[in-house]
Amino acid sequence: MSRMKSPLMFLLILTTITFATDHVCCQSIYASENPLPVGSNVTLYSQAVVTTGVWMFETNLIVMIFPGSIIIHDTWRDRVSYNSTSSALTIKSLRLGDSGLYTLQTVNSFRGQLTLSVQVPISNVTLKARATNLVEFNDTAVLMCSVSSGSSLSYVWLKGHHEVTAGGNVQLSNGNATLTIVSVTLYDEGPFKCSVSNGVSNEISPSVYLNISYGPSNTTMIIMPMVSPYIYRTGSNIMLSCTTVSKPPAMIQWMYNGMYLNEYGSQIQLYNITESDSGSYKCVFHNTVTSRFSSVSSMLWMLDPLEVVVVNHTGGPPILHEPFTLHCEVTGTVDRIQWWRNWQLISPNDTIIFNMNNKTMTFNPVQYSDNGQYRCQAFNSVSNMTSSPYTVDVKYGPGMPTIMGPSVAKTGYSITFSCHASSNPPSHYRWYFNDYPVANTSEYVTPPLTRNMSGMYTCLAYHDITGQNKTAYTMLTVVDPIEDVQVETTMYPPKEGYPYMLTCNVTGPADYIYWMKDGMKLHKDNRTVFNMDNKTVTFNPLKRNDTGYYNCMAMNAVGNMTSPPHKLLVYFGPETPVIHMPSFAETGQFVTFTCSAMSVPPSQISWWFNGTEVANTSVFTTHCLSLNMSGEYTCMAYNNVTGKNSTSFKMLTVIEAIESVMIKNNTIPIDTESFTLTCEVVGPYDMIYWMKDDMYLNINSSDANPHMHYHIENDTLHFTPVTMYNDGSYRCVAANQAAKHKSPTYMLLVNCEYCRKQC
Repeated sequence: MSRMKSPLMFLLILTTITFATDHVCCQSIYASENPLPVGSNVTLYSQAVVTTGVWMFETNLIVMIFPGSIIIHDTWRDRVSYNSTSSALTIKSLRLGDSGLYTLQTVNSFRGQLTLSVQVPISNVTLKARATNLVEFNDTAVLMCSVSSGSSLSYVWLKGHHEVTAGGNVQLSNGNATLTIVSVTLYDEGPFKCSVSNGVSNEISPSVYLNISYGPSNTTMIIMPMVSPYIYRTGSNIMLSCTTVSKPPAMIQWMYNGMYLNEYGSQIQLYNITESDSGSYKCVFHNTVTSRFSSVSSMLWMLDPLEVVVVNHTGGPPILHEPFTLHCEVTGTVDRIQWWRNWQLISPNDTIIFNMNNKTMTFNPVQYSDNGQYRCQAFNSVSNMTSSPYTVDVKYGPGMPTIMGPSVAKTGYSITFSCHASSNPPSHYRWYFNDYPVANTSEYVTPPLTRNMSGMYTCLAYHDITGQNKTAYTMLTVVDPIEDVQVETTMYPPKEGYPYMLTCNVTGPADYIYWMKDGMKLHKDNRTVFNMDNKTVTFNPLKRNDTGYYNCMAMNAVGNMTSPPHKLLVYFGPETPVIHMPSFAETGQFVTFTCSAMSVPPSQISWWFNGTEVANTSVFTTHCLSLNMSGEYTCMAYNNVTGKNSTSFKMLTVIEAIESVMIKNNTIPIDTESFTLTCEVVGPYDMIYWMKDDMYLNINSSDANPHMHYHIENDTLHFTPVTMYNDGSYRCVAANQAAKHKSPTYMLLVNCEYCRKQC
């Protein structure tokens, strides 16, 4: 370690470092503690090791660092030590003046800086107040905080355990060392402290207590029992209590109607009150320290309860559509009256009117809905009373009578007429037949009816209370019943294409007749016509689809009757016969012909060959055919009811029969050699085709199997060559226009020497 003796050398190094800082990066410097108290030691260090550089305080050099050597400035030599291994700088016995910016600078490498704070510890914190006994709103509190020693001081004010901050009536001055509370309130009362701190110490002053005198204020009166408004029932007991907020406690005195009473407590009691106790009650508070007064008063009324409430009416009973009035009679002082119907509150409307402060309720006019239980309820401030129920039973009627009973009835039967008219109480009734009285009850049962009892039946309803009456009438028609209905006809037989008529014969009076076919109503159309008030139905012309079961239904006012079903079977035909037979047949065979024709009843069938009858049945089987039996075969159908006949014919051609079909061959089938099969036919034929394994042989099928090659030429099947894939059963078929003839089965088994050796 060397002393710095050459100012020139120092200047050159410092200049080099200074100009090199334009290209260096920043590093962090750390302190063993920061801030620190005066007289303590601190070590400054960096994470990088410096071989060439300087430690500086503000702009002053502390240490110059060289590879293998350092130079400490004279002003720091006694208090500084440097650790070359870690580049750490230790400063001892710190002074206030050691606070500031410390820099570690290397040549062309990095720069690190740290601001160090050295502080004087705080001691002997004291708190003083200009005055501690204060009056709310009148006085201002001033508190001053001081210390014997300390630097970098920070002040915090506390009331109890809560911090006090500036705002409202609170002011902080003298660097927060002075607290001023302008116009103190009761909420400013309590212990105050000041807390002083810096980075190295903290101390709280002893408490100073502010004693605030206040009030009286927030004065209230409580009256028990509590009612609103203050109206009390006579005979009750009342207690009045007053409270206020005051320090010291305020004095109290009571007043009644502006006069002081000999009452000095916070409560007074009124027993068995009467109406003469009504008036203004006041309590007055006085604080001798603040010299302030406060009072509160209440107006009390004492009232007798209601005694009797009764509902009555004047005049006659409540009659529908006439005025009616109810009265509410009350004994005692009444504030208001309300009316109830069936415990539903009543409000005035177009027909309900209240008068005399609701003491009377008038219905003008009375309606059906006004029936019910009515009560009036009277109120005053200390009581309410409801009358006993008064029943309003609206008298009305009679309304227009309603007659129940038939308008048409059968002769020989009795019927019942009933009459009812809306009425309260029920009306009286009388019955009249053609203006002649027949009964004086609401129901009238006739004797057994005759036709001369048709006419007008009148009901008279009358009411004793309302004095009103109403009449209604009904007409009764007495009718004979229908006794029998039958469907008949005079036309037979019913043949298609001719007119046909059905008649509905009815025993008894019929108002209307309906026709039905198979249970469905029959409607007229361009060939179905109804005549004689539907008594007859005519089909012109009759068609086969008119076949069915027919009924006619006769109706009158007292009932209906339907005839038994009448079966209508329409005869028609025959239609053109339909023949089933072949067009070609072979000699020596038998042919069966069938013939049918649409016809009711079924037609008689006859067969004709070349103009000669050969059979008289629908099925005709020929004898053994020969060539001369070719020709025209005719079927004739004849309906013996309609007298009509119809014919149809077909041609039969008899050809010579094929007698036999055989397969022949003259060689042995050897694998891979040519082979032929020949179809020999005895008799004329039109074509020949071949079958293999009961399947028609298609000469193009060899294209699908490369091992099979064959073709057909005339009646010969050529295999070119034959292979074991051609093995199977073969048949040839000879066909003409009448039939197909198959040969017996020929089994083809191809010889294969090579195949047997393989096996």
